[in-house]
Amino acid sequence: MTTTLPFALDDAQWNQLVAQVGRSFDDLTLKRGFQYFKQDRVHAVTMSDTSIVDASVDGSNLYDVSVDLLHVDKSDCSCPVAARCKHIIAVLLYYASDQGRPVPAIVNARAAVAAVSGKPGAAANAAAKGKALPVRPAAFEPEEFASLSVPEWHERFAATLGPFGHSPRFLQEAKDMLTGIYSLKPALPLVGEMLFKLHASLFALEKMVKPAQEDWRHSGLFMGYHTQLAMDELLSEAMNGLAELLPITSESGYWPRLTETLAYLRTHMLREDRSLNCFTKLYQAVWMQWIRPNLDGNPALVHAELQELRTAADALGQHLSYLPWTLAQCLMLFELNRDEDAFALLRDAADKKTLQPAQAAPLFEALVHAEAWHRLVSWLEHVGPLLGGFRGDDLSSYGVYWQTALAHAEEAEPRMWKTLAAMLPYSRSLYEENLMAYGRWQQWMDYQLSRGQEPLEFRVGVLKPIEKEAPELLLPFYHQAVERYVLLKNRDSYKMAVKLLKRLNKLYVKLKKPERWEQFFDAFAAKHSRLRALQEELRKGGLLA
Repeated sequence: MTTTLPFALDDAQWNQLVAQVGRSFDDLTLKRGFQYFKQDRVHAVTMSDTSIVDASVDGSNLYDVSVDLLHVDKSDCSCPVAARCKHIIAVLLYYASDQGRPVPAIVNARAAVAAVSGKPGAAANAAAKGKALPVRPAAFEPEEFASLSVPEWHERFAATLGPFGHSPRFLQEAKDMLTGIYSLKPALPLVGEMLFKLHASLFALEKMVKPAQEDWRHSGLFMGYHTQLAMDELLSEAMNGLAELLPITSESGYWPRLTETLAYLRTHMLREDRSLNCFTKLYQAVWMQWIRPNLDGNPALVHAELQELRTAADALGQHLSYLPWTLAQCLMLFELNRDEDAFALLRDAADKKTLQPAQAAPLFEALVHAEAWHRLVSWLEHVGPLLGGFRGDDLSSYGVYWQTALAHAEEAEPRMWKTLAAMLPYSRSLYEENLMAYGRWQQWMDYQLSRGQEPLEFRVGVLKPIEKEAPELLLPFYHQAVERYVLLKNRDSYKMAVKLLKRLNKLYVKLKKPERWEQFFDAFAAKHSRLRALQEELRKGGLLA
C-alpha cells in the first residue's frame, strides 16, 4: 500500500464512523469486505474532499465506490447492491489502514456497538446523546502502566480487538493489531517503552501461534506459509529489541513487570510445540539480555526461577515441552556454576530430543562475554557430542566458538580434535575444515583414504594447499584412484584416470623426481597395453606418443 490519503478524521469523527458502520452493515458484509481488503482488491484510491473517498474494487466486475466518511449510509457503489455492500467496507478498511487506525475496529463494529450497554440499540441512543462509542479502551496513563501487571496489560491490549478478538494470519493483520495496541501507549521512560514494545509483539505472537498449536485437526504444529512469515517477522522484531540492554535495577518500579515477563514466557515456552522454538528463544533472550546483567550477584532470583521450572514440570506432566524446560534449567545451573549438573541434564535431554546448536548458543555467548575461556572449552566439549543429528552448516557456529576459545586457550586444542572426532560422521565438514585450517595434511589425507574418497570429488582449490605444503601426501591418493578407475573398464573411467595421471605427472615434476614418474608410467602402460580404449585416452591426453 503506497498511497497516503491527504485528509484524516479526528478521534470523535472516527468514533462516529465506527458507530455508523455498526448500525448500517451486517456481520456477513463486514467479514466479506474484510476478505476483499486482505486480498488487495481495492485500487485507485483518491480523496477529492475532506470526507469523500473514491476507489475501484475488483469484484465480479470492477466496481466504482464512493464512501462518505461522515455519512456512511449515503455511500454508494456501482455493484448491483448499490449501497451498504462489501465493496464499501473494503474501501473503509483501506482508509483505516492508510490512516493508522485499527482495522479490527471496523471489522468488529457491530459487536462494539452492541457492547455499549449490552443491547443492540444502545449505540444509537448513545450517538443521539452525543456520546462517543468506546470502540477502543483509553490509553494507559504513565503511572498506571507501571503499576498494572503484565496480564492486565494484555487484557487492555485485547480490548482493542473488540469482543470477538481475532487471530492474525498475515503480516498486515499483525501490523493492524499492533497499530491498535500502540494507540494505548502513553509517553513512557525508556524502560517502559522497551517493555511496552516487547509485550505488543508478544501479544500478537500469542494470538498468531495459539490457534495453530491448539488445532485438533493436525497431529503436530501446522502453520500456513504466510502465517509463518508473519510469525518470523514478529519474532525477529522482538529479538532485535531484546538485543539492547534494559537499563533497569531490581529497585526499579518496572522490575516486577520484568519478572512477570519471564513468567509469561516460561508458561508459553513449557507448552510450546517442539517445531516452533519461538517462546523458547524469547525466554532465553529475556534472561540473558535483560535479567542476567542486572542480577548484581544476587542468586535469589536464579534459585526462584529454577524452583518455578521444576514445579511447572510436575504440573504439566506429559504436556511439558521437555527440551526447552531442560535448556531453561541449564541457564539457571550455569548461573550458579553447577556445570556438571547442567551437563547431566543435557545428556538426558539428548537421549529424548535432538539438541540444536542454536539452543546452546546463549550459554556459549555468556562465557565469551565473561572471557571464561577454559569453562567455554568444557561446555563445548560436553555439548558437542549431543549435537549428533546435525551436519555441515548447522555446526558452523559451534565451530566458531571453538576457534574463539582456542585463540585464548591454545593448550586445549587436543580436546577439540577429540570432541570433533567423537562427533563423526555428522561433524565431517567441520572436522575437515579444521584439519585444513590447522595444516594437519597427513591427518586429512588419512581420513579421506579411510572413507574411500576420490580426488576428483574435490575442487582443485581444496587440494591446492596440500599440493603446496605436502605434495608427497597426494601421491598414494592419486595412485589408488587411478587403479580404481582403470578397473571399472569403461570410457568415462579411463578419461578420469588420464586426468589424474596428468596431475601425478605434475606432482612428480614438483617433487623433482621425474625418473620415478617415468618408471611408474612405463610399467602402467605396459600393464594395461591390451586395453585399447585406455591407450586411446592416454594418447589423447598426450601421455603416449
